[in-house]
Amino acid sequence: MASTPSSNTTLVGLQFVGMGLIWGASFLFMKIALDGVTFGQVAWSRLVLGGLTLGLIVLARRPRVNGGPVLPREPIVWVHFLVIAITGCLVPHLLFAWAEQYVSSSLASIYNAVTPIMTALMATLAFRVERLARGQAVGVVIGILGVVVIIAPWRYAALTGDLWGQLACLGAAVCYGFTFGYTRKFLSGRPIAGSTFAFMNIGLAGALMLLLTPVLAWQPVQLSWSIVLSLLTLGALGTGLAYIWNINVLRAWGPTNTSMVTYVTPVVGVTLGVLVLAETFSWHEPTGAVLVLFGILLTQKRLRFGPRSRRPLRGSAPVTTP
Repeated sequence: MASTPSSNTTLVGLQFVGMGLIWGASFLFMKIALDGVTFGQVAWSRLVLGGLTLGLIVLARRPRVNGGPVLPREPIVWVHFLVIAITGCLVPHLLFAWAEQYVSSSLASIYNAVTPIMTALMATLAFRVERLARGQAVGVVIGILGVVVIIAPWRYAALTGDLWGQLACLGAAVCYGFTFGYTRKFLSGRPIAGSTFAFMNIGLAGALMLLLTPVLAWQPVQLSWSIVLSLLTLGALGTGLAYIWNINVLRAWGPTNTSMVTYVTPVVGVTLGVLVLAETFSWHEPTGAVLVLFGILLTQKRLRFGPRSRRPLRGSAPVTTP
């Protein structure tokens, strides 16, 4: 029986919520895993396990679009996937894992919420697949102000590990924003099945991690059941199944709307950090988070500022999942 538009919309919505829950919990799992493995091993495990999970799914399903090949054959497509494997997986995963050695899992999840601001900037200025109206520009400025409040530069007499950890989280959000825009411009419109899309993204990043094993993962480990389960969840779910959902939502909703998953992830991340790890906050962190959220609402046109925004650039409409 063919799926209806309403059923497809419901499925995309459920995938969006699932992404938020799994990725929100990933900050807790990283923190737990760091008790027994290095930050490089955390990122290595995520991408290698995620690539294997997605590879098995593609091998079993062998998805095709309009009778085409399972894997794309154009070399330029592989180059594009290599770019987003580096900017959307390898680098930000390393940055977040490194950062959580110095900052709480709750704070890392809050910084992840900056992604829509960075996505709006990249999609507009770098890739020109979307256009910022005046209200959205105001939202970007407010979001950046919120980041400054979270960092609280007045608290640092010198560059401390805590500050560098926060800057690493911010760098990861910039990477995600770049990747959303790059994917939207160069890859979203291509006839590639969602599971294949996710496998090529994560699989290439996992292959790069295997090449970097002597540098990033060849250190002693101290494993426990909680650490093993955290790494498996981060890999198979957070960097496996959730990436298939991410591609489906990205194609259905576009880059800026898809990045709204960061509404959900900080709520989940902060809740788990407080309940499980007994993490606490200073006044400036939730204050800055509120400013970031307000900026995101403006950027996402959930709040209006001034006249109605203009239409997006031609060709930037959401692309449906094949």
